[in-house]
Amino acid sequence: MPPVSNIDIAQLEQLRKDGPVTLLDVRTDAEAARGIIAGAKHIPLNVLPARYAELDPKAVTVVYCASGGRSAQASAWLADKGFVHVHNLQGGVTAWARSGLVLTPPT
Repeated sequence: MPPVSNIDIAQLEQLRKDGPVTLLDVRTDAEAARGIIAGAKHIPLNVLPARYAELDPKAVTVVYCASGGRSAQASAWLADKGFVHVHNLQGGVTAWARSGLVLTPPT
């Protein structure tokens, strides 16, 4: 199983500058309805086992939730399923908002 790295907002921004990044929001539907990071794909943690095939296991994937706990679980699970470039966003959308960054309505 490849290691999962924990990254912060600055590291996420650098990854995004370096190339395409899949952002995965694993919060509940109600949480995501309040806003997601622009461009993120929303798959709640509880349905990830049924829907992870929608994701590219070779893509650089950054998983986030509200604070980093559920996304850490999801990241480890995805790595166990063969995803090779998985990162957990420390602090989740809470850290995102504290950094002064905006959330957008889900699509």
